[in-house]
Amino acid sequence: MTIALLAAAGVAFCYGMATVLQSIGAKKTASSEGLDPGLLVRLLRSGPYLLGLGLDAAGFLLMFISLQTLPLFVVEAFTAGALAVTAIAAATWLRIPLSRGEWLGVAAVTAGLLALGLSAGADEKVELVAWQKWLPLGAAVVLLFLTLLAARMKGRWAISALGALAGFGFGLVGIAIRTLDSPVTVMGVLTDPAAYGLIAAGALSLLALATALQRGAVTQATAAMVVAETVIPSLIGLAFLGDRIREGFTPVAIVGLIVAIGGSVALSRLGEIPDDGSAQSAEPQEA
Repeated sequence: MTIALLAAAGVAFCYGMATVLQSIGAKKTASSEGLDPGLLVRLLRSGPYLLGLGLDAAGFLLMFISLQTLPLFVVEAFTAGALAVTAIAAATWLRIPLSRGEWLGVAAVTAGLLALGLSAGADEKVELVAWQKWLPLGAAVVLLFLTLLAARMKGRWAISALGALAGFGFGLVGIAIRTLDSPVTVMGVLTDPAAYGLIAAGALSLLALATALQRGAVTQATAAMVVAETVIPSLIGLAFLGDRIREGFTPVAIVGLIVAIGGSVALSRLGEIPDDGSAQSAEPQEA
């Protein structure tokens, strides 16, 4: 379990640094109306965004490793805790001053993740029937429909909706990983419907988040993403995928999850790094 916790910490580091780089790339790329798949193509011409994608790939591999041992509620909390890494990077690398509340948010995320790490219990192996393996892909199709609707909306609620849908999609990636057949083989992945749900959800979430970031209301998008990415997969893991809390540690897990999410939401403005390095430009704007 020690290796899995180190891998989960690596997930937070990779995703946190990727946020910094991808936000810089997204703000320097031409935007468009609605949900535009061409946005991802344009972003591929951005050096910072590409480097961020590389870190995302590393984070994904570390997530895969950590989910072999740790329950979803721990790994997804570490994923949301990446905003603490983003905050420290913004303060030290881009010299964006953090408020006292944001430093408290970093401390809260750290404390919450430690509590969750201590409360993780041994997973129970759950055998899924054939039709259940299709659920991640089916959920990704529903996610696509809802994201298309949200992209046509205007105003602050549209940003929150896109952020929440991106968060659920990222959480769906973790759920799909947990449903892959073990041991993982190339042929097994190619014939596993959950793998295609993983790919579809991951690509759609990247597009939804990039669209939300371009519209400027960073706090709404990132806060909604953190909550959806953490809470929904955690409940699904505990209810259906054999995740377990260490005996006697249920209160520790609940408090740790709440504290980690609360700290991440407090840091949500750092889901986007301003172009000029000023803290003021990172504040939410009216859409």
